[in-house]
Amino acid sequence: MTPLRLLVVDDHAVVRRGVRALLESRPGWQVCGEAVDGQDAIQKAAELKPDIVVLDISLPGLNGLEATSRILKESPGSEVLILTMHHSEELAQQVIKAGARGYVLKSDADQSLVAAIDKLSQHQTFFTSRVAEFVLDSGVKGENARHAVEDPSRRMTSRERQIVQLVAEARSTKEVASKLGISVKTVEAHRTNVMRKLHLHSVSELVRYAIRNGMVEP
Repeated sequence: MTPLRLLVVDDHAVVRRGVRALLESRPGWQVCGEAVDGQDAIQKAAELKPDIVVLDISLPGLNGLEATSRILKESPGSEVLILTMHHSEELAQQVIKAGARGYVLKSDADQSLVAAIDKLSQHQTFFTSRVAEFVLDSGVKGENARHAVEDPSRRMTSRERQIVQLVAEARSTKEVASKLGISVKTVEAHRTNVMRKLHLHSVSELVRYAIRNGMVEP
């Protein structure tokens, strides 16, 4: 039987080891690789073509949300399962929109992770109970309710999300500009646009938004 090949992505070694041990205890499951950040995950997915990528959202440099869509482009046969400590309705909608089929909270991992991977291996969806309730509720309420939740994040571009993450990581404007290869004025313009879209009035509010939505860890 061909083994189920899994890629584990988390910037904490202890988490990767724990997840790996749990997954490899299952007959026929093989962890074919590990990655420490979003960019590393994209490269490993392209090289290894895993069946399932178990991915944290709060990753340095390029967060898991941004990495998800790029992983699926590089390895369209893969499924992405988000394993995170963060939970919010807005974040759940962003994850679904990015193409992930599964969402499990780390606090539920011992009970739900194996079941989630079983579902994804059959190309079915699995959401931790609190997320499943929201997804069902938004479906019942209809398209307008979904848009009400999605609007702020849907209006942000990929570049704007990168800048929000870097700002929340306490990078200076010059550091952000240097990392992204753009001018300081362009960074400031993007930051201003994001704050306007999200109805935020200070950098500290922007940082709290990033933490609340799993773009960085507190």
